[in-house]
Amino acid sequence: MRERMPRKSVFMSELTMTQVDEHLKGSDVVLVPTGSTEQHGPHSPLSTDVIIPTEVCRRVAEQINALVAPPVNYGISAGHRGFKALAYLSVPTFMSVIEDIAFSLAEVGFRRIVFVNGHYTNYFPVNMACMNVSTRLPEGTHAWGVSYWETLPPEQLEEYLSMKTGLHANIGETSAVMAVRPELVDLDQAVAEWPDFPDFRSPSFPTVLAYFETNPGSVWRASRSGVWGDPRGSSAELGKKFYGWIEDGVVRHIHDVDETYRRLNVRG
Repeated sequence: MRERMPRKSVFMSELTMTQVDEHLKGSDVVLVPTGSTEQHGPHSPLSTDVIIPTEVCRRVAEQINALVAPPVNYGISAGHRGFKALAYLSVPTFMSVIEDIAFSLAEVGFRRIVFVNGHYTNYFPVNMACMNVSTRLPEGTHAWGVSYWETLPPEQLEEYLSMKTGLHANIGETSAVMAVRPELVDLDQAVAEWPDFPDFRSPSFPTVLAYFETNPGSVWRASRSGVWGDPRGSSAELGKKFYGWIEDGVVRHIHDVDETYRRLNVRG
């Protein structure tokens, strides 16, 4: 791990150009939160999928001496069409934004550009965009995306975000928001709701993806409240526990990606 440089903040937007220049002398890692602006039930804010990865990035940046770029607040959220609380991008536009962000960050000297994703539907487009831009990046530069929850081991993931505990505006996401922005959550308005799935004869997750990932308005049709799970037991204390898990998971993930590139990316 490279030597830490003194700075006022891990957030690029809060630094001067001189401070960013100084940081780049000691570290070339930048984290970019990606999320969405979409409903999260009657109890949680539209910015849920931005608040959480931004806090994850803040925590991880302190551990690995990285900077946090301004978040991508809009994502691929056509599945929520039908709800009024929504603003989203098309897939080509979103991918172009990711490509331009990666290219511009690499242009100024960042060599590991990690898009820390907070909205499921963004994941594949983020990585396809990183693939598209890769040939235009300086040698030795790696850009990739990771959905923060995917870094959790199975037993932790099941408690935080899963078919068991729910996948949207559930106890995990709601608690994570409460841990950093409690004033934005109104648990008095929280309701529990689960999609009325048929009895599956095959593994459930591919079927769920087939419905929700390719079907505009799918969430609106599947959940009247916009909730998938039961957020009523959410708390800031739970959120802090989840952040501890996620922070450790993302740090391990970045280390593992670095080591994988060193080990495998050597063939001439």
